[in-house]
Amino acid sequence: MSDSRLGPAFLRAGSSSFADFLGEQAPGLLPSRRSLPEGNAADLAPHGTTIVAATFPGGVLMAGDRRATMGNIIAQRDIEKVFPADEFSCVGIAGTAGIAVEMVRLFQTELEHYEKIEGTTLSMDGKANRLAALIRGNLGMAMQGLAVVPLFAGYDLNADQGRIFSYDVTGGRYEETAFHSVGSGSLFARGSLKKLYREDLDAEGCVTAVVQALYDAADDDSATGGPDVARRIFPVVGVITSHGYRRLPDTEVAAVADRVIAARMNRPDGPSAPLT
Repeated sequence: MSDSRLGPAFLRAGSSSFADFLGEQAPGLLPSRRSLPEGNAADLAPHGTTIVAATFPGGVLMAGDRRATMGNIIAQRDIEKVFPADEFSCVGIAGTAGIAVEMVRLFQTELEHYEKIEGTTLSMDGKANRLAALIRGNLGMAMQGLAVVPLFAGYDLNADQGRIFSYDVTGGRYEETAFHSVGSGSLFARGSLKKLYREDLDAEGCVTAVVQALYDAADDDSATGGPDVARRIFPVVGVITSHGYRRLPDTEVAAVADRVIAARMNRPDGPSAPLT
């Protein structure tokens, strides 16, 4: 019978970083340590887009469309791209879907591991820095076309406000103001939010604005999926306040999307913004 007891490495005091521990004990399990053949592998795996995030008084929200593509093929129509990272933060994925989901799971475990070891949660800046380190570790795969560029958002209990962080493939971390988007449809979504976003929007108004932005992104970007009325597939929306993370029920998002679609019947380009 094999000895199932934990080895010495699991019992001695060590790093509060689960990723560092895994890198020492089983480096092959890290997403960034997988070996790949030479060449560009971008067309071999599904890619996900588009993610948008916006702050409102008392919180922040993040939304993602549901389409994953593989070249010119729709690989999946109902993929989920927005995940809770811990009680007060969430992460949205853009890029190679499989690696991105693995990275999110590692990030979730990293935050949980830190809390168990240290007896307290990481600060918002600490969480953003840890995610940057995970992205930086994936640089080799990104150079072969399997890039992951997530969007991170959360409620900062110390600052009493929602915050948004974006990244580049090298792990560079940038804090955004008010709203941001990533993915192939991000330019169109960001342009939409520029005209629709207001600092005094409440949570419901902010949800409507990001759904409008995803609709505009899908209108101009083939990799972004719009609301699928026939299959009743709508964006995933997560809202974070001082009470924690909450995923909006599909029925609530569907109601917003239905209103957006109905309004587009009369004005296909969406609502106009005042010039003042």
